[in-house]
Amino acid sequence: MVAYLIRRLWQMIPTLLGVVLFVFALFKLVGDDPAEILAGLNATPEQVNVIREQLGLNKPWWVQLGIFLKEIVTFDWGKSWATQEAVSHIFATRLPATLTVMTPILILDTLLAIPIALGVAYVRGSLTDRTLMVATTVALSISFLVYVIVGQYVFGFQLGWFPVQGWSDSTLKNLATYVPLPVLLAVAVGLSPQTRLYRSFFLDELGQDYVRTARAKGLGEGPVLFRHVLRNALIPILTNVGLALPGIFVGSFLIEVFFSIPGLGREVLLAVNRADYPVIQAAAVYLAMLTMLINLATDLLYAAADPRVVLK
Repeated sequence: MVAYLIRRLWQMIPTLLGVVLFVFALFKLVGDDPAEILAGLNATPEQVNVIREQLGLNKPWWVQLGIFLKEIVTFDWGKSWATQEAVSHIFATRLPATLTVMTPILILDTLLAIPIALGVAYVRGSLTDRTLMVATTVALSISFLVYVIVGQYVFGFQLGWFPVQGWSDSTLKNLATYVPLPVLLAVAVGLSPQTRLYRSFFLDELGQDYVRTARAKGLGEGPVLFRHVLRNALIPILTNVGLALPGIFVGSFLIEVFFSIPGLGREVLLAVNRADYPVIQAAAVYLAMLTMLINLATDLLYAAADPRVVLK
């Protein structure tokens, strides 16, 4: 296990280096000059050159790449070009709000989708199964923006159950007041594809020989489903959860904008609009690191979920 872990961590280095080079080249070759954006439309060429010199954009590309690599190694990304706030402080202060919203979404998506999918797989072909599949298909056909608009109008303005915007310094107040509505809408969107996918996993397992053998030995449906089918379906479920984790953080961009949540997603979108490269580059590299670490954690969980999996 230790040798496997060390080898996987070592293999991440060239992958991360490729991501870093791609991010650096992308920002150098695509997009407008950040100095011109920060200077404004009425700035003179002399003012633009001064800003370019202050930001170090007039240096050779290999010098800028060296500075970028040093920032990654030291985790010191400097300051935001637009607000002069330390990038490390931006991440430290905005990340808690993002986690406050995204963590309940991930937990509820998984905990609700698994029993629902297991139940409809058990009654496959029934009216309940067909009705739920039609409902999930309809739900998948509706844009998340529609969910947000309708949800805010009905639950916020008409019924007055939840505020549609706002945030506070208290985590408990946020969880009780401002988080429920975006979490409810996000789970309503994410539950449909998860249910359909997990149902297919369970149906595959229900058709295996070991299920027929367990039933032939007189084992009840409860133990068959929870002790055998669910356990053997954990491998693809863990894979799907691992793939969904980075996507949930990306999805937080829209949620934070629509509900005025001062999280990291909204900060990254503001940085994109302002061509604030230090913030964007830090977010891109951190997201790549997060994705690789999640993939590693998922592989380690395979061995915990199924003793037949041997990590070499």
